[in-house]
Amino acid sequence: MNNINPVQFQNNFFNLKQSQSEAPESSFREMFRDQLMQVNQLEQEAQTITADFAAGKVDNIHDVTIAGEKANLAVNLSTAVQSKVLSAYEEIMRLQV
Repeated sequence: MNNINPVQFQNNFFNLKQSQSEAPESSFREMFRDQLMQVNQLEQEAQTITADFAAGKVDNIHDVTIAGEKANLAVNLSTAVQSKVLSAYEEIMRLQV
């Protein structure tokens, strides 16, 4: 009969948390640029799958619809973020020092 041994945690779990906090923080500009690049990629994928559907290469309309909605949602979200950032900037500029 085998004895039950206590659970031993691997050091990787605890090192993961430390490495995340030590990583340099990216600026808002870099983060926003990366997100816009992802939005662009989603739009290109939606255009590609739509063209493939029109050419008869893709039969599944669900994939086409999902790709289009993902791109639409990403564009709407980035537009909303851009609008909020611009509003915040304008509000800061109106502050009297």
